[in-house]
Amino acid sequence: MKQILQNLRNGATTIADVPAPGVTRGQLLIHSTASLISAGTERMLLDFGKANWIQKARQQPDKVREVIAKARTDGIAATYEAVRSKLDQPLALGYCNVGRVAAIGDGVSGFAAGDRIASNGKHAEVVSVPQNLCARIPDGVSDEAAAFTVIGAIGLQGIRLADPKLGECVAVIGLGLIGLLTVQMLRAQGCRVLGIDVQPSRLALARRFGAETVDLSAGEDALARAQAFSRGTGLDAVLIAASTKSDDPASLAAGMCRKRGRIVMIGSVGLGLSRADFYEKELTFQVSCSYGPGRYDPAYEEGGQDYPIAFVRWTEQRNFEAVLDLLDSGAIDVEPLISHRFDLEKAEDAFALLTSNEPSLGIVIAYPGAPADDRLERSSVALGRAPPASNASVTFLGAGNYAGRVLIPAFKQAGAQLRTIVSAGGVSAAHFGRKHGFAEASTDGMAALADSVVDSVVIATRHDAHAGQVLSALAAGKHVFCEKPLCLTLAELGEIERAARARPGQLLMVGFNRRFAPLVVKAKALLAASIEPKAFVMTVNAGHIPASHWTQDRAVGGGRIVGEACHFIDLLRHLAAAPVVGWAATPLRAVGAGTGTPDSATITLAFEDGSIGTIHYLANGHKGLAKERLEIFCGGRVFQLDNFRTLRGWGWRSSRLGGGRQDKGQAACAQAFVDAIREGHPCPIPLDELIEVSAISIEAAAAIEG
Repeated sequence: MKQILQNLRNGATTIADVPAPGVTRGQLLIHSTASLISAGTERMLLDFGKANWIQKARQQPDKVREVIAKARTDGIAATYEAVRSKLDQPLALGYCNVGRVAAIGDGVSGFAAGDRIASNGKHAEVVSVPQNLCARIPDGVSDEAAAFTVIGAIGLQGIRLADPKLGECVAVIGLGLIGLLTVQMLRAQGCRVLGIDVQPSRLALARRFGAETVDLSAGEDALARAQAFSRGTGLDAVLIAASTKSDDPASLAAGMCRKRGRIVMIGSVGLGLSRADFYEKELTFQVSCSYGPGRYDPAYEEGGQDYPIAFVRWTEQRNFEAVLDLLDSGAIDVEPLISHRFDLEKAEDAFALLTSNEPSLGIVIAYPGAPADDRLERSSVALGRAPPASNASVTFLGAGNYAGRVLIPAFKQAGAQLRTIVSAGGVSAAHFGRKHGFAEASTDGMAALADSVVDSVVIATRHDAHAGQVLSALAAGKHVFCEKPLCLTLAELGEIERAARARPGQLLMVGFNRRFAPLVVKAKALLAASIEPKAFVMTVNAGHIPASHWTQDRAVGGGRIVGEACHFIDLLRHLAAAPVVGWAATPLRAVGAGTGTPDSATITLAFEDGSIGTIHYLANGHKGLAKERLEIFCGGRVFQLDNFRTLRGWGWRSSRLGGGRQDKGQAACAQAFVDAIREGHPCPIPLDELIEVSAISIEAAAAIEG
């Protein structure tokens, strides 16, 4: 299928051939018929992409500070590669989609195949959208008109926050698509509306929709007009739908309001607010969040968990429905807002128009593919000529940032034959597949596993998918490399262990790359001469991750102890070269709290040879400190490994035992796995150790969470 993508590094917009998404639980698979370009948001993204590195940095000062901190701890080369990789990944544009339901995922109710749907799907021939971000289109609303649903909901949410009453005087600053839709909805609510902008053509549309207007480009005095418009009392509310870095819209809004007036920001403007303006009038100021309640809540948007209507009357989905009802009744008229129409194959011209000097407003894209077009259902795309069969022919399940930036290059460098790369949406699979030379990109993991040419599978998906994919890959007769963690529960671990032991000829490996890091290899070789027990102190300055992040979700990411601290349990197990005979986990506890902080804890390990290890995994530190430091005490000597960049020793002939560019062992880890396949060697990490480390990680996480 065809999808519109943008390169954030250079701003180029392309129509890419990517595999069609499949239908998944909780989602609707939709064949697109129309989509609307959001002039404000998508122009901003295009401008950012076309900006040079310095201009990009000025637009995102917070990101610049993060980059500088990373460069100080990880080195310039590693930081440069990370930033370049991030900017090189394509961005799927669009969030105003209309189409017909082609298939319905498990758990979806209230929709049927063939329904016309408005959603926040991308500019693509086929989209897969969670059910709570979809709304059925009334028969009286055309596909083109319905494409305005989502941006209409943005304006509607701002109106709901302003809470205007019948007969009140309300101003709308900024008369783009959202502003003009907001004018119409305010008029439908019985408000008197004052529209303010600098473009005469948009002011003319606002007057057509029943508003009085102020033309700032003509030097009209907005404050005086607002005073006259409100019969001397000041405006009851102001909705800011403009997009500018200037503070003027916010200042103007405050000046126009009456005492205890309300200001709601829908767009994006400067916020150099004057305290006096707000203090003297006791003004209320609020920023509106997108389409309404539910936005950015994974449980609502991805999990399909609706909010009870008695407590949250207007969710995202119900706002979509309200806009569609207004379109159906004729209270909203979008025909005058459509300035241009393009077929999908001319979409690059549409985005060129967006950044040109030619006036435009609503730009609609039409999709010619019929609902029965078999081309739209293709879950794979050929990227190049398929190479002949050989050992270590690899399928990648998962094409996220880590896979694309680290794992795939490591396997390519190791000489693996890159056969198929799979991602749920298809975009990242097609991007990284083309970049690294895969034969095929796909959205169908099971079909990729069934490929008889493939003998190895690399799993780099979200953590909750690991166990099922490992078991499926083993059952398909493949060698398996699973990026940590192996699984999330002891029950899953038991199933995997039984499956792996029943197939001794198939390798099962977890991406515990730290043990393969060159400086760790050197330290272990030096320690081999000592028979005395060792004491390990591992300090991990893990950094804060919001509780809403998927890795913190116990059911999806497993939490950070299972998802990342397992690395360090494995590292100490490897260096000790002895089984763990006892462990304890102590969480960092807030004062008066009954439970621990699940991503800040100390884990202690006791080994069979008398060695001991302590892992301080902490999320409450400062990112200016390097992330990982290991100290090893043994026989009157000490090692200090600092962030996998330098290895120092005390009690050795040289204090500096190695250093240079940061290397956490990912390339060597992949090389060891590929070599084992080709040379028929045992797995580089024994199965017993994989199971032991995974079990301790899962049990320690449970103990920490209480």
